[in-house]
Amino acid sequence: MSSDPWGRVDETGTVYVRTADGEQVVGSWQAGSPEEALAYFERKYEGMVVEIGLLERRVKTTDLSAKDATTAIEHLRQQVDEHHAVGDLDALRKRLDALVAAVDSRREERKAQKAKQTDEAKQAKEELVTEAEELAQSEQWRSAGERLRALVDTWKGLPRLDRKSDDELWHRFSHARSVFSKRRKAHFASLDAQREEARKVKEKLVVEAESLSRSTDWGATAARYRDLMTEWKAAGRAQREAEDELWERFRGAQDVFFAARGEVFAERDAEQGENLKLKEELAVEAEKLVPVQDLKAARAAFRSINERWEAIGHVPRDARPKVEGRMHAVERALQEAEEAEWRRTNPEARARAAGLTGQLQAAVDKLRTQIDAARASGNNARADKLAKELEGRQALLDQALKGLEEFGG
Repeated sequence: MSSDPWGRVDETGTVYVRTADGEQVVGSWQAGSPEEALAYFERKYEGMVVEIGLLERRVKTTDLSAKDATTAIEHLRQQVDEHHAVGDLDALRKRLDALVAAVDSRREERKAQKAKQTDEAKQAKEELVTEAEELAQSEQWRSAGERLRALVDTWKGLPRLDRKSDDELWHRFSHARSVFSKRRKAHFASLDAQREEARKVKEKLVVEAESLSRSTDWGATAARYRDLMTEWKAAGRAQREAEDELWERFRGAQDVFFAARGEVFAERDAEQGENLKLKEELAVEAEKLVPVQDLKAARAAFRSINERWEAIGHVPRDARPKVEGRMHAVERALQEAEEAEWRRTNPEARARAAGLTGQLQAAVDKLRTQIDAARASGNNARADKLAKELEGRQALLDQALKGLEEFGG
């Protein structure tokens, strides 16, 4: 009989292994010596040790699933429990038990981790849905549309939830996108209608602008072009291509008109500049008539100057008041000279002036006599009152005498 610390072979060739529950039959060995029998079953034990060691490393260092790990453990436990090896089988059972505990712990960790990931994914999807529902009411069509597309990509990258939760959130998310899409479509459809209406309005404005481009009614046509521009701005924008093409035609028509008007105005300005020079020369000639020496000759000369003045055309508007003012000043001087001459030579006026002067002189003389009498009688108050009245009458007399002098006597 042969034995070692973990097993023995009896005289019949039966091989035993020692365990905590006592000896267990391993098998029967008839082919060789007992030592060879123990060595054979010890090698089987070492094989199980190696397999358990490999499984321990896989559980510790790889993402081996709990299911696969449990299957492998059960397979090894079956080998250990069948006692077809010689060695410390109880130690192997303890290692397998420890593996079961490790796998269970890892299963719980993964379960907790998965639950956490699910919660995070649910929260993330709820946030995506909330943002999508807010964006559904936005009128920032470009940026909101781009953001919604980005949210879809983000959604696709998140883990799936349980079917019910995932479907409910996706329904809200999809509905928000649909709402935005319908609103945007309606907006641009309305915008297209507005632009088409604007195109029709501007087409009519262009036709009218082109019909006015050859007009020579400068003032009225320029005013109408200003009105057309106001109507153009109020019409809104047409589609881009139509807008650009219509604007080129509209502006081109204006350019034709205003270029022609500019040429005419330039010629007119040049002509009026020459007219101004001629009228300034006549104004100088007229101003030489003042002061008036010979009224008859001055009037004849002014009539000649005025006839030549009237024959000259328009002058620039901003220069007109000054040059015409110079002629009016000469005309007023002639009129004043005429009035003075008329007063000097008019017999009736002379007689009236002389009569008024006599009356005033008599009144002044009478007041002086009354003043002297009042002072002689000691009535100084009456004398002072009469003296004030005398000042007024004397001023009128002085003025009348001056007027009488203008009549030559």
